[in-house]
Amino acid sequence: MEQTFDVAVIGGGAVGCAIASALVRESLQVVLLEAAVDVGAGTSKANTAIWHTGFDAKPGTLEARLVARGHHLLTERQADFGWPLERTGALLVAWDADQLSRLDSIIANAQANGYSKVEVKSASQVYELEPNLGAGALGGLLVPDEGLLDPWSIVIALATDFVVNGGTLRRKAAVTGAKRAAGAHELQTSTGSVRATWVINAAGLNSDVVDRLLGHDGFTIIPRRGQLIVFDKLARQLITHVILPVPTATTKGVLVSPTVYGNVLLGPTAEDLIDKSATGTTAEGLATLLAKGRAIMPSLIAEEVTATYSGLRAASEHSDYCYDAFPDQYVRVGGIRSTGISSALAIAEHVVADLRERGVKMAGLAAPTTVQIPNLAESRMRPYQDAARIAADPAYGRVLCLCERVSLGEVRDALTSPVPASDLDGLRRRTRALAGRCQGFHCGAMITEMTSAWSGHSHA
Repeated sequence: MEQTFDVAVIGGGAVGCAIASALVRESLQVVLLEAAVDVGAGTSKANTAIWHTGFDAKPGTLEARLVARGHHLLTERQADFGWPLERTGALLVAWDADQLSRLDSIIANAQANGYSKVEVKSASQVYELEPNLGAGALGGLLVPDEGLLDPWSIVIALATDFVVNGGTLRRKAAVTGAKRAAGAHELQTSTGSVRATWVINAAGLNSDVVDRLLGHDGFTIIPRRGQLIVFDKLARQLITHVILPVPTATTKGVLVSPTVYGNVLLGPTAEDLIDKSATGTTAEGLATLLAKGRAIMPSLIAEEVTATYSGLRAASEHSDYCYDAFPDQYVRVGGIRSTGISSALAIAEHVVADLRERGVKMAGLAAPTTVQIPNLAESRMRPYQDAARIAADPAYGRVLCLCERVSLGEVRDALTSPVPASDLDGLRRRTRALAGRCQGFHCGAMITEMTSAWSGHSHA
């Protein structure tokens, strides 16, 4: 007879991988269904990579509570997985009298969310903290616990944790139909049918479609495109904090932020679209960013641009996460928008508690396997710098991607890991190869050949 899983998690982004990892660690039989060729290939791969505290979330919402809890959990589990977190602090800058007048309400909002560390800064103090800001700043707020994270590594770590602890990962498994039969859900996917007692819908941009396939109709995803510009690593010296604008009712606005990879980001735009595949950048969008960036930090615009990209956030018509647990053994986790990486572990914790409360029998794994994720951050030693590692395996001393200093050993590991890269985009997220100044011009052919040669090693 066909296996009936305890739980099927639909969606292999940050939230879905976090939920799947948490459930498999409770000794449940779990299958993770991802429509794309790889985990983390949707919203989770293309964002601002900010480690949110939730200071600016709407008080009283589930989002506010889970972002705050998720911020803590990312720190708590950092030692287990080795993902980089950098507490740079964020500087929210007021550029006109109206924005300056709104700072008090932002402080009150943060305090309502239980965050009391916001510090008021005068104009002169703002420039002491960030001397390269453009002229005209009237004051600001320092949020010391905001910072940077590596969204790629978090997703890969959680997916790997899921697989090595007994989870079943199916990639290229888009859910196309669903029905209830004999007390279980029968899901039709592009790789065959799956039976599961419980279904968790964490399908991101398509979570509304999955919701309707499962007989519900609680929300509609309105994809919100955010275009971003990536500046060269030489620009990193210009900035210390995440530079935030004073948010409006509809958007958090355009920010300037360093990254754990050593670059500087400018963006995002906020464009509500209909097309859930419209991840291209536009001349108009990039021109808008450059104009805003020139006002925020003029010297940044003179730096070289390494890349541009855009991502779609899974916004809905609701002002909070679209979360519900239903009697038909279905949990909806939709409309997670731009805070999903920061809140993912807390969302997973919330799902586990909900299932336990509804009678799902759980028992923590006696000896779970924990896998340290390869380091992609510039703030720590990379393999090409590690003499002992190179002595033990010379492959880590042979650099293939000169721009990002990615070694043969790292590429090999990414192609043969428990959740191996199955395409060049997946390899980039696991190693940073092809993500540098030349965008693969020098190393692309060699790495493409390696990826093709190892394609048979991917079983997921």
